[in-house]
Amino acid sequence: MDHSLIETALGELMKHLDLSFEKIQVTEEGEFTRVDITASDASRIIGWHGETLNSLQHLLKAIVRAKENLDRSPFLVLDIDGYRRMQEDKVRRIAEQKADFVRRTGSRVALAPMSPYFRRIVHLHVANTPSLQDLTTESTGEGDYRQVVLRLKAKSVVKDAEELSPVMETGESGLENLDI
Repeated sequence: MDHSLIETALGELMKHLDLSFEKIQVTEEGEFTRVDITASDASRIIGWHGETLNSLQHLLKAIVRAKENLDRSPFLVLDIDGYRRMQEDKVRRIAEQKADFVRRTGSRVALAPMSPYFRRIVHLHVANTPSLQDLTTESTGEGDYRQVVLRLKAKSVVKDAEELSPVMETGESGLENLDI
């Protein structure tokens, strides 16, 4: 991804919105691009519960997509003064706390509704953390009410030469796994 395009586009956007900043730094972190902003008045750029930051991120993705002629929006994460990183860490800690509850009770636990980005953080954290390998996650709900559900993995024993049959998760209707 063209880092100079991202820096220029975000810088111009912030100037048009009269949002002052000192520095914009773009780095590649695995499968996504992180854009860190340094500013003296970070709270103005973050906005109420991160709404301004989310809006800037959305606009930046649209600008980069249009200028780069991409089929889909790039995976950019906009952060300022570590605000987004703190949120990511908080979501991971909550998932670990709920994981302990799931293990103690054996029941499923739904986390609070969250954005697709933070749901993805939880899914990846559970899947890639060795101490959480006994758990699995799934997303349920619609729109703004979509949430991650943590549950214990089903333990099934397969005898030698026994064929595995397809297993469907049963929910309220029993049809959640069907592509209809």
